[in-house]
Amino acid sequence: MHLQHTIKAVIRAGEQSGYVAECLEVPVVTQGADLDETVANLAQAVELHIEDEDPAELGLCPNPTVVITMEVESAHA
Repeated sequence: MHLQHTIKAVIRAGEQSGYVAECLEVPVVTQGADLDETVANLAQAVELHIEDEDPAELGLCPNPTVVITMEVESAHA
């Protein structure tokens, strides 16, 4: 069994304001008023989600790294 060393997450602009972050490997979604708050909330939410779990059962190695990608709207030239 291959265990992942990373948890991938995507941050995008919220519908009203702020930002929304969503993980791809674990069911974690959070938000924040700005990027710094969103990243901090994401790190805390992931930590809380996996703290009482066996990471291997989630397909993760111990102490995985969260890798964040940000979606931006395309600019029209």
